[in-house]
Amino acid sequence: MSYDEDLAQRVRDVVLGEPGLTERRMFGGLAFLVNGNMAVAASHEGGLLLRVPPERTEELLGDPDAHEFTMRGDTPMTGWLRVRPDHLDDDAVLERWTDVGVTYARSLPPK
Repeated sequence: MSYDEDLAQRVRDVVLGEPGLTERRMFGGLAFLVNGNMAVAASHEGGLLLRVPPERTEELLGDPDAHEFTMRGDTPMTGWLRVRPDHLDDDAVLERWTDVGVTYARSLPPK
């Protein structure tokens, strides 16, 4: 399955003008990076994959939009979340989650 190009464009619209922004195909999706650090991606599994502060992972999982990201289906990854596509119909929700990923990526040292 390929990533949702409409979702990628919506993310692109949200991050427009972000300093240091680049796009790269990663993990079968389209990732948006800030200063070389992945912030958010339109996932090939649908929805978003986003990078979050590891210490906030559990807190953010309390949000009904957020779901645990697992590597190869069984290993939970602290500092990464998924947001299913059915949770992203509302632009405000997409913007909120995109901002979480972008804010964290912005806080990391440039690569």
